[in-house]
Amino acid sequence: MSAPRGVALLGATGSIGRSALSVFEALPERFRVVSMSAGSNLDALLPAIARFRPAVVSVKEREAADRVRRELPGVRVGFGERGMIDVATHPEAEVVLGAVVGAAGLPPAYEAVKLGKTLALANKEVLVVAGEAVTTAAAASGAAILPVDSEHCALHQALRCGRPEEVDRLVLTASGGPFRKRPLETFDAITIEDALAHPTWKMGPKITIDSATMMNKGLEVIEARWLFDVPPERIGVVIHPQSIVHSFVEWIDGSVIAQISPNDMRFPILYALTYPERVPAPMPKLDLASLGTLQLEPLDTRRYPAVPLAYAALLVGNAMLLEASLAFLGFGDPNRINLGDYALHADFRMGCDPTLTFSGDSLFAGATAGCTGKDLNSGYEQIFIGAYRTPGNQTPEPETLALLGLAIAGAGFARRAVRRQH
Repeated sequence: MSAPRGVALLGATGSIGRSALSVFEALPERFRVVSMSAGSNLDALLPAIARFRPAVVSVKEREAADRVRRELPGVRVGFGERGMIDVATHPEAEVVLGAVVGAAGLPPAYEAVKLGKTLALANKEVLVVAGEAVTTAAAASGAAILPVDSEHCALHQALRCGRPEEVDRLVLTASGGPFRKRPLETFDAITIEDALAHPTWKMGPKITIDSATMMNKGLEVIEARWLFDVPPERIGVVIHPQSIVHSFVEWIDGSVIAQISPNDMRFPILYALTYPERVPAPMPKLDLASLGTLQLEPLDTRRYPAVPLAYAALLVGNAMLLEASLAFLGFGDPNRINLGDYALHADFRMGCDPTLTFSGDSLFAGATAGCTGKDLNSGYEQIFIGAYRTPGNQTPEPETLALLGLAIAGAGFARRAVRRQH
């Protein structure tokens, strides 16, 4: 066996970080923690430093750094963003496990991939905030980005079964959280305690709340688009309350390949840290015979409106698509539109009439009325993304509002462009 792999752990005291440390402790012959970062939970961090002896440590604030130096002399300690970057770029770190909550995880992850380090990514906000920049930097340096999110880890494994051109659709599964069966009329009475009572996963409070609202699943759609270079119309979401089927890939020949494992984050952590090798897991394995019936349900956008909003965000973030759409509508040079001249807004309408179509150069009369009073779960949703010239720009432009409609229907998208008067 080769020497233990050097690991930089970003977010050592969170739920993912703690799970990772348990994997490292069970497999000391495979992993060596060379650096780690944490926020302000020194009660959890100090024992981890004493146990794993990293060469470099970073915490959130200077005062916490001073305390670590006092209690554990000899350890190099930093703080803030610079400290996290030092952890991620440690020369002995072969792989960086990014488990920091929120966009704070972006700078160290970005600097790590620029150096060509393997990024085992549990922090989905890195790709949500800067997916194109991070994947471009990884491609330039040859860095691998390996997903630790259970859903994307599942897709990564399933995608190894065929060629990219053979993929029809990626499908993310979601537990549905604590409100899957709760009557909609009682949503106004939901408490924080209700939202934190996840039925299958034990996670930190932020991700647990995001799971209750399914905001996390919307972020995972965005993450999947950048991880696997698949357009949003080929990414779907289904509800799977048991959280055993972590996601699956539909292939052009009609085959479906899913990844199934216990709902324990140590499994995707181990996969990412040992890829492309598979090693014996120090955790209990799944007894398929005991599972009984596995449920799969369609996504209810009335209950979880955050998911279609994520698809809309992907559209707004795709400058080339927006430029092309504006050019199609006749605004500006079809070869070059300066998006810096435009302000954006979104008009989110659920349950619009799918019979609305173009007639010549304009949407036929009754479009607005067709979207009025429709049930949220009618099977057809529209998101209108608008663009208009910002005040003060002297370049002549038509006195119109360009609206680009992204219609989300069933498993895919139907795109339409509409024009309305300013």
